[in-house]
Amino acid sequence: MRSHRKIWTTAAVTTVAVAGFVVFQNVTGDSANDSDSKAGPVRTDVRKTELKVAADGSSASLGRRDTAPFSMLGVTWTDPAAKVTGAVEVRTKSVSNGTWSSWMPLETDIDGRTEAGRSGVRGSTEPRWVGPSNGVEVRVTAGAKVSSKLPAGLRLDTVDPGKGSSLHADPAAFVAETDVPAEPSPSDSPPADPTATTEPTPSATESDTAPASEAPPVTPSETATDSPSPTASDSSSPSASTSPSATLPPAPPSTVPKPPITSRAGWGADESISPEAPEYNDTVKAVFVHHTAGTNDYSCADSAAIVRSVYAYHVQSNGWKDIGYNFLVDKCGTIFEGRKGGLDRPVLGAHTYGFNRESTGISVLGTYTDTAAPSAVTTSVARIAAWKLGQYKGDPAGSTMLTAGATGSNLAGTKFTAGTQYSFKQISGHRDGFATECPGTKLYGQLPTIRSLAAGPVTGLAIKSVTGATLSGTSYYTKSAITVGWSASTPSAFISKYELLVDGKSVATAAGTATSAKATLGVGTHTVQVRATHQSGKTSLSAAATVVADQTAPSFTTKPNLALRTGTVNTTAVPLTLKWKATDAASLKEVRLTAPVAKTYGPTTTSASHTAKSGVATTWSMSAYDLAGNTAAASVAGTPVILQETSATKTGTWTTKSSSSYLGGKSYSSSSKGASLSWTFTGRSAAWVVSRASTSGQAYVYVDGTKVATVDLKSSTTKYRDALWTKSWSTSAKHTVKIVVVATSGRPAITTDGLVYLK
Repeated sequence: MRSHRKIWTTAAVTTVAVAGFVVFQNVTGDSANDSDSKAGPVRTDVRKTELKVAADGSSASLGRRDTAPFSMLGVTWTDPAAKVTGAVEVRTKSVSNGTWSSWMPLETDIDGRTEAGRSGVRGSTEPRWVGPSNGVEVRVTAGAKVSSKLPAGLRLDTVDPGKGSSLHADPAAFVAETDVPAEPSPSDSPPADPTATTEPTPSATESDTAPASEAPPVTPSETATDSPSPTASDSSSPSASTSPSATLPPAPPSTVPKPPITSRAGWGADESISPEAPEYNDTVKAVFVHHTAGTNDYSCADSAAIVRSVYAYHVQSNGWKDIGYNFLVDKCGTIFEGRKGGLDRPVLGAHTYGFNRESTGISVLGTYTDTAAPSAVTTSVARIAAWKLGQYKGDPAGSTMLTAGATGSNLAGTKFTAGTQYSFKQISGHRDGFATECPGTKLYGQLPTIRSLAAGPVTGLAIKSVTGATLSGTSYYTKSAITVGWSASTPSAFISKYELLVDGKSVATAAGTATSAKATLGVGTHTVQVRATHQSGKTSLSAAATVVADQTAPSFTTKPNLALRTGTVNTTAVPLTLKWKATDAASLKEVRLTAPVAKTYGPTTTSASHTAKSGVATTWSMSAYDLAGNTAAASVAGTPVILQETSATKTGTWTTKSSSSYLGGKSYSSSSKGASLSWTFTGRSAAWVVSRASTSGQAYVYVDGTKVATVDLKSSTTKYRDALWTKSWSTSAKHTVKIVVVATSGRPAITTDGLVYLK
């Protein structure tokens, strides 16, 4: 009977000291991504075809032909130190539509000696991703010099990356064994395995329910059933069965968080093609940034396949022990584990000829000569560079001294002599250590940005809003509770936390992904700032915002009041003036009229013209608002009343005139000197209503027996129902208004349409 117990089996361990670094047989450090689950290795297929070289050695070609499917290609030659000084170009046929591409150049400024000391290493172009293809044509030309010759052994290598179902795999440190016998029996015994010399010792097994995360990580290929061949430098390496097991020393912790990384298992690395053990440096002092020099026109869903293809090309075409880069980043910002040995270990890569020791290589998928890398790329490159340098107390914005491992030069013309130290930025471009355009002019120009992102502090930090408060000038006003919103140029992945400061003291802490925080302010004027802490520990402050907390309501120092005004009178629209005055201890925002109509007035406005229906009592309601949101209310009521001319006490001769233009359809007219009309009422405002024309004369106005005005009714245009004279009092009282005809020479007549008063 068989149980379904799961056992996680770790690999055996072998160590060998090698001149300044250590080789750990079958051991890696942290190489799994949390998202990697249940994907196996994907087998790639590399096909090699010799090119036909011209008799004079100045050109070579491969005629157009159909081929087995492939997605990446490159041209290689025998001598890794040799160069093609001319051009290498290819064109391919698409599987999807059968069309042929235009001629595409392959970059030739790569040095095969990067993986020094190995036999069978070849010189090559950079590989180029072309997408699913089944046809190819190649042409190679030597340089312009007469003596230029092509290197020997030219061939085309095409890579089929195979098909992987996903970017996920079981933790790369383990191999899952299911259906393990509960009790061994002869029939359950496994057959003998001739490669079992690296079978793990019993102490290397975690059984039953032990979680994968608690065991030392090892890549899938480095299990008990693998027998990696030794590197050229460790021929005396003992096997695990003949020497004590050794464990890799703990990787140094980093000062910054590790970004998400897709492990080798996650992108489907076929570990069988690179069985040699990884080599390690003592430290990582610099990061070299590269680009793969292929197309940018790829789907990020194909990124794992591109990484597999680069891996196969480096191993099976270049003859390297493993993929050359320590990390790869696609244009969407996904980070991939490159050379095996453990993400958190100082794995010796093959990426920058002469300076592989004490460095890590990060390559971006694509070409960035004329195209800048997206922000997702610069963010991920900065994150992985900061994390790796953070393990060794490096400064992403600083410089370091590296010892040249070979004699050479860089793109700027600096000469390097093997064994001599040279200064490098701790985040450098490939071109800084070797004569190449890599990582492309545009991406190289983005390295200062990458250094700034990685080193900190947070940049572009600014307060963008203060919700719950009103901005006036340069200050915000609130009752008490506010929500402060901010933004920063630095991506949130680099930010450890934000703090909201009030008068220099932290009152709220938020995650690096946050964009706002709340605060409650006491009454008074406050300075509000946001402080951001970069993952490096460096802090930055936003500019200060002044916020005034005010809980005192505004006041109406002059209560709302009404008065009749001049203008055309209708029974439905008697002209009125509404007056008030409001103030606030901090800052008045506005005054709103809410009834009988809605109007909003600025803080300095103290009156407004309105109309009201005659004979209808109307309440005028107002609210004053300060900038903090405190309010005060006040109101006034009034009823306009129209007194017809027929209700007046008259003296002298008056003639009745009829017209629909008059109030009530009638009016009084008189040319008799001294003729008068008197109205008595109880109210707080009065207006005399007349008709006017070019022949209209003048009248005296008496209030409570005292002459107060001489009113001239003359007008260049004819007007009806015109409130020409008004008078108001502070309180309502009984008053008498009398008009007297002056009998002006040449235009003695006046026409009156009554009196309006406000009660």
